[in-house]
Amino acid sequence: MSFRRRLLAAFACTAVLTGVPTISWADSLPGFTLFGGPPRENQLPFRLDFGGTPNTWDRYRLRIPAKKMQLAVAQFSISYPNYYRGEFDTKEVEVRVRGKSVPLQEVVWDKENRVIQIYPQEPVPAGYNVELVLSNVKNPNFGGMFYFNCQILSPGDVPLLRYIGTWLLSIN
Repeated sequence: MSFRRRLLAAFACTAVLTGVPTISWADSLPGFTLFGGPPRENQLPFRLDFGGTPNTWDRYRLRIPAKKMQLAVAQFSISYPNYYRGEFDTKEVEVRVRGKSVPLQEVVWDKENRVIQIYPQEPVPAGYNVELVLSNVKNPNFGGMFYFNCQILSPGDVPLLRYIGTWLLSIN
């Protein structure tokens, strides 16, 4: 085999081997953070169903692992930075526990204070994986890294929100 053919074969193998993982893992979990950001133990997993492209409609799947769900939850509060210019559809918010949708009492989007408050009809039990699904989200016109913080309110507890973790959403 000539040198050119071997070189071409090597480039083809490299493209195939490095291209497949990039496609399959895109926008599914927190990536590698070079500078700043919350500590690794505070980062929460997420998925952007439609790629996280600026100025498009998307679905955010914001996950909370069972180990973070140490208390039952009467309210989820998601805050986001002031430079995030996306839009949320409060009628298309869902809370899933063990793959099943939990009935919601109310979802409030406070645009001025940049927070989404989700109130389940019954408290979400502790010790289970939870997925907060935000459908019909209009991504901001410009990409960037956005820190979405999750806080919870437990039933019968002191009425203060408790920090659970942060989703590092990347819109690019």
